[in-house]
Amino acid sequence: MKVTLRQRKKGDKISLYLDYYHQGKRSYEYLQLYLYPEPEKGKLTKEQKKENKDTLTLAETIRAKRHLEVQNGVYGMQDSSKLKGSFVKYMEHLMEKRKDSKGNYDNWDSSLKHLKKFAKHDVTFSEIDKQWLEDFKDYLKHEAETPAKRKLSQNSCYSYFNKVRAALKQAFKDGIIARNPADQVSGFKQAEPQREFLTLEELQAAANTECEIPIIKDAFIFSALTGLRWSDINKLVWSEVQHSEKNGWYIRFRQKKTKGAETLPISEQARNILGEKRDPTERVFRGLQYSAWHNLKLQQWMMKAGISKTITFHCARHTYATLQLSLGTDIYTVSKLLGHRELKTTQIYAKIIDEKKQEAANRIKLDL
Repeated sequence: MKVTLRQRKKGDKISLYLDYYHQGKRSYEYLQLYLYPEPEKGKLTKEQKKENKDTLTLAETIRAKRHLEVQNGVYGMQDSSKLKGSFVKYMEHLMEKRKDSKGNYDNWDSSLKHLKKFAKHDVTFSEIDKQWLEDFKDYLKHEAETPAKRKLSQNSCYSYFNKVRAALKQAFKDGIIARNPADQVSGFKQAEPQREFLTLEELQAAANTECEIPIIKDAFIFSALTGLRWSDINKLVWSEVQHSEKNGWYIRFRQKKTKGAETLPISEQARNILGEKRDPTERVFRGLQYSAWHNLKLQQWMMKAGISKTITFHCARHTYATLQLSLGTDIYTVSKLLGHRELKTTQIYAKIIDEKKQEAANRIKLDL
């Protein structure tokens, strides 16, 4: 393999990169080192010339090191058979490992579907370089669509691209690739998600309205009264619902998302929603399912209650958090009740409350 130091004009600077040439194929490593170009008029200053000289010396040192690593079989294409392997199949393998976490599994599945649409054929590890990743980013941002034929949101682009980055990072750890091309590509910035929630009046209206599938209503209201995620409600068994004279009703469970052991106090009203206690190993919410059809029924229930917001099951947890804060519960307590590991996660809800306060303050206007 031949390793050559090259230069490329990039904006008002010259970028230095390494050109790897092996058996008719090229790959590149951008060094994040830059030179000052000669100005159209005048000359470079003495300081700029010295900086250019030092930068070139450093770049040449890196090139020599890479060349030596190539010769020693440490760097580059030391195992061509691995590089000819299917990156798509590798991602499918990583996705299957996440089958126990539905949300994460579905994200990997969606990322893989977009990857296949973009590539239009199987992709080998040797084909994936900086330019390929930049093109995939461009596809996600400008061409990729949801099943409803809408452009992907910023957070969807962030999530799907990060799955590809995670797969490449794992491939590097597994020794399939000798260097990770994703290290040279910046990802999407995560947008702050909009957390929809119900007001106390809307939650009361939903509680007073019949739902076509009663188990959805019971589970949603229970989540709004306890802050439990759908994944924890779905797996909740009767042995986890406990009572003591001193502490009243509480749930002792392990969060599916974080794996953290939790003891969550619940109100008498929340306990009453559960009904009569059954076998300790039996699911509390028997028949509860997650699907597009069930989400539709939940939305129809909300519309029947006079609520025009787009509500998903997770909005019940958002409702719990915002209502607790708006009713005066301190943020540290709310953070513990939600099982958050970091307070900054809960602070998102506090920001929502502050925005609502600002809206309320602006409602009173006088003609002065």
